[in-house]
Amino acid sequence: MIRWGMVGCGDVTEVKSAPAYSIPLRSALVGVTSRTISKAHDYAARHNIEHVFDSAAALINSEHIDAVYIATPPASHVQLALLAAEARKPCCIEKPIAINYAGARQITDAFAASNTPVFIAYYRRTLPQFETVRSWIEAGRIGKVRHVHWGLHRAPTPDDLNKIPAWRTQPQHAPGGYFDDLACHGLDLFDHFFGPIKHAAGQARNELKLYDVPDSVTGHWVHENGITGSGFWNFTSVNGPDQVEIIGEQGKIFFSVFGDTPLMCETKSGTETLKIENPKHVQEFHAKRIMDHLEGLSAHPSLGESAARCAWVCDRILGKSL
Repeated sequence: MIRWGMVGCGDVTEVKSAPAYSIPLRSALVGVTSRTISKAHDYAARHNIEHVFDSAAALINSEHIDAVYIATPPASHVQLALLAAEARKPCCIEKPIAINYAGARQITDAFAASNTPVFIAYYRRTLPQFETVRSWIEAGRIGKVRHVHWGLHRAPTPDDLNKIPAWRTQPQHAPGGYFDDLACHGLDLFDHFFGPIKHAAGQARNELKLYDVPDSVTGHWVHENGITGSGFWNFTSVNGPDQVEIIGEQGKIFFSVFGDTPLMCETKSGTETLKIENPKHVQEFHAKRIMDHLEGLSAHPSLGESAARCAWVCDRILGKSL
């Protein structure tokens, strides 16, 4: 039985993630802390969590905690992850792994030095709908893949329009704005589907000036196997499609990274659509695969090194110097 401690208790932990870490006979969420201790006590009472800690260091170093789930905004990830690595406790970190590639390398190098596993919550790598897409690609349903393209449109939120700051629109927390929070999900999936990316570039702009980070990003890249990719992520327009198009020699695959539209495989023999629902706790398969990894049953598909590759790609698309 692995006893998890969670640092941070924001909205994402209420249903999507935290309940998934309590797996009968395998693991349990037993501790929590937050910058606002009253919030941690309230969370613990509502979720029947045994221990509330006054600080992240106290939680990480507690004899009651075997593994750590870092569920805070990314600017704090390096500091917290280094504490977990020093304590030699397995750790799962919310995505993105850090606010830049340099931070990602700090984390992965520290866990490698302590010979301790670190997992990143790119849970889409374990969701059945995206594993179905991967199986279609590997089975050659659309022949040899030539190109992948992703477009994402989002309208400014009411808080954006009223210039109310959030972590996603503050440069010290998310230098790439909403791109940092959202684009990494799809770019990590493309690494999962097609392998590492060797070249990437792009352009980031701040068109509406509602905040001090980019609101429109375009990018292009090349995987090591020669597959090319392109994308645009715009947070200044009306809400529009979130669609990935994988183009092969004999057909195309379409899917949404964040939406619930059916998967579509289009070939000369016809078009197949398939709707696969996500579990209630969307990190369920991710958490179970963590336990499989810790128990030596199988390797987890989202470890620190693949997340660091994604951080490198994001930095290159944003035009950051490395």
